[in-house]
Amino acid sequence: MSRPSRSDNWGFPRWRGYEGAREAATVRLCDRHGCNEVGSCPAPKTPNSPERWMFCQRHAAEYNAGWDYFEGLDKEEAAQREADETRDNSGYHEAAHYGWAGSGDGSRSRDELRALDLLELTPDADFDAIKKSYRAKAKLVHPDVRPGDEDAAKAFQALQLAYEVLRAAEERREWKG
Repeated sequence: MSRPSRSDNWGFPRWRGYEGAREAATVRLCDRHGCNEVGSCPAPKTPNSPERWMFCQRHAAEYNAGWDYFEGLDKEEAAQREADETRDNSGYHEAAHYGWAGSGDGSRSRDELRALDLLELTPDADFDAIKKSYRAKAKLVHPDVRPGDEDAAKAFQALQLAYEVLRAAEERREWKG
């Protein structure tokens, strides 16, 4: 009675690397004549066709460089297609305002960005510009300058809070750095 040989393929999680089995792995080669690299980049054979060429990265870049979306159309048809595409995709352009991340280089928190917006500064403003903007805006709405004005008092409090947030962040950066 022969004993079955052991295999290191025990199911999930895989204890060996993918394509590490003894059987042959199926690899699609680049469809460009004479190329022996792996074809992992699909490219349409014709516009609006489900059929695809499979190119390596080098030949996919070469193929896409010569691609003309409006090939075979006269000026009126090309203009109509461009207008239709613009109309259908205009929602994406409007949504570009709402980015995944805030503006800046990622070194400022959301509270800091709000405070900078209140002071009408860019996200990369340095602390001297923050102080200058805060003082200029605070002079306009200070309770001593505008006594009895509720809106000015609220605006002054918002400016104070924004300045405190930015000052604390600047102190943290100096302490870390």
